[in-house]
Amino acid sequence: MNKLRRIVILTGAGVSAESGIRTFRDSNGLWEDHEVMDVASPEGWQRDQELVLRFYNARRSQLKEVQPNTAHIAIQQLEKKFTVNVITQNVDDLHERAGSENVLHLHGELLKARSTGNAELIYDWTEDLNTGDLCDAGHQLRPHIVWFGEAVPALEEAIDITSQADIVVIIGTSLQVYPAASLFAYAPPEAKIFYIDPAPAENHEALSRKHFETIAQPASAGVPELVEKLVTQYG
Repeated sequence: MNKLRRIVILTGAGVSAESGIRTFRDSNGLWEDHEVMDVASPEGWQRDQELVLRFYNARRSQLKEVQPNTAHIAIQQLEKKFTVNVITQNVDDLHERAGSENVLHLHGELLKARSTGNAELIYDWTEDLNTGDLCDAGHQLRPHIVWFGEAVPALEEAIDITSQADIVVIIGTSLQVYPAASLFAYAPPEAKIFYIDPAPAENHEALSRKHFETIAQPASAGVPELVEKLVTQYG
């Protein structure tokens, strides 16, 4: 019976922040001291490719210095009792390093690069990415990140996954980044929705759902607490 209980975890920057990864929304529109649109938009790439490459090389290097936190680990523990899908806005690999098996990255992955000439050509990339690094077809490679103004290729798959959920857990997100913020709306009407954030959004449409519960705690505290509750009640 427990395997029929499908849990969908929607995670945002607040989960990674507790591992030491900074997010631009916590620093007045700056991301690691850069204007976000300079390093996370097609226009920024066209304007200064070298700056964008250096920026993501630094993020990739930083990723090697951080570790999954108790929230990542607790999420993975749910897989022992339930069918679990993680849909994350984060571009790091901390969910995977914690052992989660079904992880969908809405906004791309820091440890991948893709061709500027063919978006289907995607490569694993763990070291620096530089001008002159080319795909098999001879095009410059760019970070495999969904920048502002670009489509979210994984969105349809995320909607399909969420539409099958018995339980949705939203963790560490302001519920302001669309389309990710609207994913919960695709969950079945009877699905239980839990929202974990130290400063939860107010007056958001999610709060009007019939089965909705807010846990006003940081992910590292709120997620283990909820996992214990879910295992006790449904596991």
